[in-house]
Amino acid sequence: MVYNWSIFVRFWRVAHPCLLCGAATAEPAGLCAPCRGDLPRIAHPCPRCGEAMGAPSALPCGRCLRRPPPFDELVSACAWQAPVTGFVGGLKFREQLPAARLLGHLLADAVSGRPPPDVLLPVPLHARRLRQRGYNQAREIARFTARRLGLPLEPTLVKRARPTPPQQGLHARERRRNLRGAFELTGTLPGKHVAIVDDVVTTGSTVGEIARLLRRAGAERVVVWTAARA
Repeated sequence: MVYNWSIFVRFWRVAHPCLLCGAATAEPAGLCAPCRGDLPRIAHPCPRCGEAMGAPSALPCGRCLRRPPPFDELVSACAWQAPVTGFVGGLKFREQLPAARLLGHLLADAVSGRPPPDVLLPVPLHARRLRQRGYNQAREIARFTARRLGLPLEPTLVKRARPTPPQQGLHARERRRNLRGAFELTGTLPGKHVAIVDDVVTTGSTVGEIARLLRRAGAERVVVWTAARA
């Protein structure tokens, strides 16, 4: 499917074509109500890790009960399926920066009504990767989410201290080993309730390592907000 990214070049205050179907919409995210309603969601997410469960439950999934993740909650705007994969992939690998507005608005809607954190911290890129790409996709998404919710954003408080090989193709244990000691704080946490923002979470190894760092720094509640959950 070819996406009409040109409609995101600027924000229209009047009706503009929906990104997916072309119908007129005034929604700032760029999707009409029916297309937003058709986006893939995670059915019955685990209240702790966000993975799909077979039925609604107030209790975490079995994996979280056996080995709780270092964060308190993971909330995803969408499931990792088309067309969300196209949005995230376009932003991450094809410089389709306007997709950050869409994903940031979807994420803001997904977390609306939850206790607001003291600060949003996007997952950082290493300086070398940042120079190559020219931008941090998690930071771009977090920028729109923070603006929509009126929350403070600290884009450089968490730093990737060393470059790490790509996570793709690695098992969960290998991913954790790959990321051990990869992050550090550049300052003091501005509060005890912190939200980590990412574009997509797969095994949770990256956000888990950052959550451990934040716990050691004194964070009492750490949540993860992600545009998509694989």
